[in-house]
Amino acid sequence: MTRIAIFGVGLIGGSLALCFKGKPGLTVVGYDVRESSAAKYVERGVVDEMAASLRDAAESADVIFLCVPVGVLDQYVREISELRLKSGCIITDVGSTKSSVARTAAALRFSGATFIGGHPMAGSERSGVEAASSHLFENAFYVLTPEPGAPAEAVDRLSNLLKATKAHIVHVNPDEHDEIVGAISHLPHIIAVALVNQIRGYNETNPLYSVLAAGGFRDITRIASSDPIVWRDILISNREILLKLLQGWNKETHKFIRMLEGKDAEGIQEAFKQAGAFRSQLPERRKGMIHSLYECYVDVPDHPGIIGKIATELGNARINLSNLQIIESREDVPGVLRLSFRTQDDLDQAVEKLSQTGHSVHF
Repeated sequence: MTRIAIFGVGLIGGSLALCFKGKPGLTVVGYDVRESSAAKYVERGVVDEMAASLRDAAESADVIFLCVPVGVLDQYVREISELRLKSGCIITDVGSTKSSVARTAAALRFSGATFIGGHPMAGSERSGVEAASSHLFENAFYVLTPEPGAPAEAVDRLSNLLKATKAHIVHVNPDEHDEIVGAISHLPHIIAVALVNQIRGYNETNPLYSVLAAGGFRDITRIASSDPIVWRDILISNREILLKLLQGWNKETHKFIRMLEGKDAEGIQEAFKQAGAFRSQLPERRKGMIHSLYECYVDVPDHPGIIGKIATELGNARINLSNLQIIESREDVPGVLRLSFRTQDDLDQAVEKLSQTGHSVHF
């Protein structure tokens, strides 16, 4: 029986637990510093049992998943390195940055254990164990960052175990991982926050900015609403790479400054053309660092019962509705209902179902 210890049974840790739980030969043990959470994890059926202490969880485990915030990840690795781990134990993490924890692990001695960095590139707009799902990683990339000297047997064992997530397993150097993820996730978060704060400043003297900034502006800057504590730790952990990326971003913005100053219409057109061509090549329905929105809008007449009717139609068709929001409802104009789903498949089925029942659906 292989014992899997998961430290931090939240969205990611809980979803991993659900992927492993019930599989032949696997026992999933949870650990959380908050004792109040332990009973909840077992009660929800996310783990088989909860360990009484960090030591108990680690020393009895064959595989350890550190699903803790990036800001305390190095601390956990140091604590575990001081314990008497099983021979052949694999220690891995799920942090969004890999170079820092790789350096920490390389400088420590594990008693017959192997550290292999990991990063499942999937997430959700929700957090906590309540949002955990065995489908969270399906069709996403799960990056492993083993050091050159890591035993091939351990890397293969972890890769085979992670097949239960139905993710695409890829092996990447820790520094390369941080450069790529910094560019496609961390930098966009900084840009979104900076842009929203710029508009927030304008709005202090003219409230019309926030009135007119709804719709598309809200959608393209939605990642600015990400957890401030989580992103504080991520950005500090990847600060050296981000400083270089921000310099590159400044060069791109200065290109537009020069084109606007010189009224370079052709240059502006070419910039949009090149960006559009590259963006059209990006995979549309594969999970990435910034999770996709699976939403549609439905025009509805303003009369009692229509919202319940739509929800019932989707429920009867066994389509999982994640969220529902009334965008607008006035006496002289049809209301607009925003429907959110967890997967592209749910969205596709919902659009087909609602269209068949006479509803006007748009994106």
